[in-house]
Formats: sequence, C-alpha cells, structure tokens
Amino acid sequence: MTLGVGGKSAEEALMGLGNMMAGAQPIALEEYRGRVARAQARMRELGWSAIYVHAGTNLRYFTGTIWYPSERLVGAVIPAEGEPQYLAPAFEEGTLREYMQVPGALHLWHEHESPYALLVQVLQGLGVAGGAKVGLSEDCPFFVVDGLQQQASGHQWLNAKPVTAHGRMRKSAHELALMQRAHDMTMAVHRAAASMLRPGISTVEVEAFIAQAHKRVGASGSYFCIVLFGGASAFPHGVKEPQILQDGDMVLIDTGCLVHGYMSDITRSYVFGAPSARQREIWNLEQAAQAAAFAAAQLGTPCCEVDRAARRVLQAAGLGPGYALPGLPHRTGHGCGLDIHEWPYLVDNDQTLLEPGMCFSNEPMIVCPGEFGVRHEDHVYMTAEGPRWFSQPAHSVDDPFGLAQA
Repeated sequence: MTLGVGGKSAEEALMGLGNMMAGAQPIALEEYRGRVARAQARMRELGWSAIYVHAGTNLRYFTGTIWYPSERLVGAVIPAEGEPQYLAPAFEEGTLREYMQVPGALHLWHEHESPYALLVQVLQGLGVAGGAKVGLSEDCPFFVVDGLQQQASGHQWLNAKPVTAHGRMRKSAHELALMQRAHDMTMAVHRAAASMLRPGISTVEVEAFIAQAHKRVGASGSYFCIVLFGGASAFPHGVKEPQILQDGDMVLIDTGCLVHGYMSDITRSYVFGAPSARQREIWNLEQAAQAAAFAAAQLGTPCCEVDRAARRVLQAAGLGPGYALPGLPHRTGHGCGLDIHEWPYLVDNDQTLLEPGMCFSNEPMIVCPGEFGVRHEDHVYMTAEGPRWFSQPAHSVDDPFGLAQA
C-alpha cells in the first residue's frame, strides 16, 4: 500500500487540519502605488502616454480594485504621469469607491452613453491626444477594443502586455509570501485528501472533501479542483463523467486555493494500493523530468530551455518526441500569481529570461493513452541565488508525501 494513501475516515482527516491564515496580510496601499510608479516608468521608457487596465486581475494588480469583468466597461486609465483615472457606470459609483485603493478621479457613464467616448475624453483631458500610444490590457475584451477603434480618435491602441506583464512577472517579497502560504495550505489539504481515500469512493466525494479541507485551513474553499482515477488520469484536465476508485488505480489530484487573491496550484499523482512495474516506471520518469526542469531553471536561462530539459529526459526514455504520446502533451509550466496561468510560460517559443521574482509551475506530465497519466506539479520562484520550491516535490512512488522521512 502506498504510504499516506488511505487509512482514515473523512472526519479524521479533516480533524487533522487547522486554520493556517494567521499573519497573512493583503497587499498594502504603498505597494500598489509602487506598481503604478513602475508601470509609469516603463511607459516612459517605451514612449507610451497611458495604458487602460480593464476590470479583472490587471485592475486589481495596479490599483487594488477588486472588480470582475462584465459587458459594462469598468477600468482605469494609468497615464505616464499623474494619478489613475477610473471609469465606471454611474450606478456603480458607491460600490466602486468602496473597492478603490489607489486614489484617482472617477469618471461615470450612464447606461445610454458610450463608455468608449468617455475613455477617449479622459485621455484627451490628460493631454493624451490623437497619435499617442495607448496600451490596452491584454485581457481587454474585443467589444472594448472595437468600441475604442470606432471613436476614430487617432490614438495608437497597443497591447499593454509590455507594461502589465513586465510588472506582474516579477513578484515582490509580499506576493511571494502570500503564494507560499497558499501552497502550504494546499499541501496540507493534499495530504489529508490522500489519507481518506478508500475503495468505492467517487471523484465527486473527493472533490467535496477537498473543498471542505481548504475551508478548514482558512481559504474560502478550493479555487479549482481536478480529481481523476485510473484511465481518466491520462486526460490532463479531466473527463466528463466521475469515476469510482479501485485498487491499483493511479490517482491524480490537482487543486489550489487563494490567499488574498494569490494562487496555489499543486498536483499529486500516486497509486491506490501497490504500484505496478509500469506505474513505477512512469512515476519515476516523471520525477526525473521535473527534476531536470528545475535544474535548468537558472537565472538568465530562457524559459524555452526549461521546457526542453524536461523533454530531453522523456525522449531519452523513448517517449515523445515533442507533444507525441505517450509523452508530454503540453508545455512544461506556466507562470502564476493573481491568475492561475500568467507569464512567463515554460514552452518552446518563450524566450523570456528568468529573473528573480518570477514564478512558474513545473509539471512535465506524462500521458500514456489508454493506461494512465502522471503529473507532478510544484511551483517554483526565482531568487538571486536561483530556483526555490514553493512546495517540495513528491518523494517517491511508495511514499509520495515523504512521511517515512518525517
């Protein structure tokens, strides 16, 4: 029997968890001000006059304003000089003011009015005339871009990614601390979930337990959760129908939570029962590929080289090549932060050089169609001394949580 897998009831597993949120503080106003200042310096470097950040994680990152996107335009213009200028429907004024953290004027539009014309007016009021370069956050919906283009204002509308991603890729010490806390919480949940597995349990029951467990450690629940048994584990993001656990099944659980908006994202794969020779072989190969990616993730290394390092291990063992199966069907990793997938990406066409503060997943999943899949996913952050783990990788196929070492 795999150590740490099974043996407890759900109630016993939950009782072993406690609130882990003590001392975790949200991002403070001064950090938001610093983000705006760095974005403005970046705009001046690029020769841009302003950026518009739409409702969502970009608006939250730069201004602290938590607002989810809809068909109504809500966002902020950040000029290269001066305070942010907010735009919102007039009826939302009171609510938006409660959420705004970085000070700035609020420009309102009524339901029958064009928010795009208003945005252009705001730019013009800032001295950003036609011909000026204005970035639109890369998450800006097409209807906003189209609405602005129809104003024929003469502005050069650009993808704001060179400003937004430039800031968000490089995490502060406070951001890293929040992400570390989220990963610590999810790792505790993973151990609890493994311990309560039993023959006949369904993936739906395990997902419900994980949501409860995340609440037990202080989160609002699971931000996301994938639970797969047996052959379904060969599908990276799951299948339509739930499964029932049987002896000898590969178990794949991918889940995470939020701590003041920052994500955790950890996947564990292990066998319920005794691993077969084939399961052991693929599990160990996945471990080797993940280790190779971590070793390659050095300061100044292009992200693509980290992906290639993992694939070399798999190809040397006869898997692949490239995305061919059995093998690794997707990129080796993705950045993380306020979004579960953000920059940089460990993929063959990402030339981004690794720098301190960058964070990313390391998950070179092996898919064996018709059999099972194994994904070890742990996240990494870059320091001045090189890569560090948010969560320690799985220990071994027989003892995935390293319980014998404790």
